[in-house]
Amino acid sequence: MSTEVDKSAGRDELEGMSSNSSSSSSLRTAETLLRLLPIAPCVAALVVMLHDSQANEFGSVSYSHIGAFRFLVHANGICAGYSLLSAIIAAKSQSPTKYLAWTFFFIDQLLTYIILGAGAVSVEVLYLAYKGDSTITWSPACETFGGFCHKATTSVVITFLVVACFALISLISSYKLFSKFDAPAINTIKSIQTATFG
Repeated sequence: MSTEVDKSAGRDELEGMSSNSSSSSSLRTAETLLRLLPIAPCVAALVVMLHDSQANEFGSVSYSHIGAFRFLVHANGICAGYSLLSAIIAAKSQSPTKYLAWTFFFIDQLLTYIILGAGAVSVEVLYLAYKGDSTITWSPACETFGGFCHKATTSVVITFLVVACFALISLISSYKLFSKFDAPAINTIKSIQTATFG
């Protein structure tokens, strides 16, 4: 009888390990696919902006003339490269270490804010291009360079799709980090002596 109980317990343990490994494998697959998701919109936004230039009788304009749009191109390129690299690392790592979890968390947060900043600055430039600024007598440029503004708007809209993807990745990496590992300990100072004058 004890042998049957031992066999039953061993079978339950193996089934538990099997279900844990299959759920871990499916989570790793889902994370890998989620990390691959931003690559296509990053590349699309980058390519649209790289081909954004227009010339007419009033002059010519290109994305490279505007610092915010250059920043947007670089941010999308960095995010696409990181997405590919992090997907490969996430797919290969069997059980993430504390160091890897913190690294993913930090870089995911950093790139989320970088791509958000690039998108926000580009929106501001586009707003000025569409509306102008009467206080400094800056007329709307999109009346003259409509094709340029249309492509830039398309690139910025795609970039905000990238922002949404990276926000989701950041949430997942922070959940994975703080559900598996504790936050770093903060050393508190028990007493602080201050000098009094008087």
